[in-house]
Amino acid sequence: MIMWKQAIEDALQKTRLNIERFGDLFPHVSENDEYHLNPNTDWTDGFWSGILWLGYQYSGDKAFQQAAQKTVASFKQRLENKVALDHHDIGFLYSLSSKAQWIIEKDEAAKQLTLQAADVMMKRWRPKGQYIQAWGPEGDVNNGGRIIIDCMLNLPLLYWAYEQTGDAKYKEVAIIHADLSRRYLVRGDDSSYHTFYFDQETGEPLRGGTHQGYQDGSTWTRGQAWGIYGFALSYHYTKNPLYLETAKRLARYFFERLPQDDVVYWDFNAPVNEETKRDSSASAIASAGALEILEHLAEDDPDRAFLKEGIQRSMTGLVKSYATIGKPDAQGFIERGSYSVRGGNAPDDFMIWGDYYYLEALVRMEKGIKGYWYE
Repeated sequence: MIMWKQAIEDALQKTRLNIERFGDLFPHVSENDEYHLNPNTDWTDGFWSGILWLGYQYSGDKAFQQAAQKTVASFKQRLENKVALDHHDIGFLYSLSSKAQWIIEKDEAAKQLTLQAADVMMKRWRPKGQYIQAWGPEGDVNNGGRIIIDCMLNLPLLYWAYEQTGDAKYKEVAIIHADLSRRYLVRGDDSSYHTFYFDQETGEPLRGGTHQGYQDGSTWTRGQAWGIYGFALSYHYTKNPLYLETAKRLARYFFERLPQDDVVYWDFNAPVNEETKRDSSASAIASAGALEILEHLAEDDPDRAFLKEGIQRSMTGLVKSYATIGKPDAQGFIERGSYSVRGGNAPDDFMIWGDYYYLEALVRMEKGIKGYWYE
């Protein structure tokens, strides 16, 4: 489709410029239209690698390949030096960097690095509570018993490690955590909690809550999007029909609530007025996730047409109203992402993960390139 091709070429041209702008640093979120850069110390740094690998796969331009390989070398150093790895987002970091290199180039060192990263993520497993702890050290008063829906996109690293090694521990932990997330993070009306708390000693469920949503009982749109894609990927790896059903339910809830311009606000329950922040990154993630769901549906599945329409509306809304096409100096691909509205942290800016999922959805629609969550 001409609109998708134009959007991809625009994003790749910006990426060529960003390779020069960013050097050896990694983009996170923006301020005054310029990305904040870090020396590979944040949870988001894999998304820059992923953009580079997508650019290489789509175009064959070796400038993207060389830049992507440099980021993998940085991730190797990060693992060796144990830099900022005490959280569950190891899947985001290494699926889109070293695992991507393994998928594309079959580089054995990249495979081994990714398996080492899976072992780091396994250290987040809490046997007493039977969950993967999101943040903080074991026994932490505030976060010791907390899971968050974002982790569904980190689980593919563990499923993949099982496929590569045959060691069942990786898959068993991923499935237990996915089942727990399905039971406690997904609500009966197909909305979702951002986080849920458990007793650290017994695993007893305590309460649902939020960290970045409007309030504890509301539905943070990016969390809903993480769930859509995450459960679809758990279905890919396990073929458990409950995961596919959950992904479809979450997607229907999301797409049924698109606003007039088809790009969601930051929380489905936030009061809407002229000041209400959007989250373009949530729309990008949900679209990428719904594309994954479509891979697993029969042609006569009653949900196919609805999901395809939701993707079309969301991606068209992003390209027409939020993309920086026509702004050659822009560093980001889509405007109006929100990191943390509640915390006042980049509430209306570029998000590197928004850029990644936007590009992933576009190249999947245009060329069938699926990203790096599985081989």
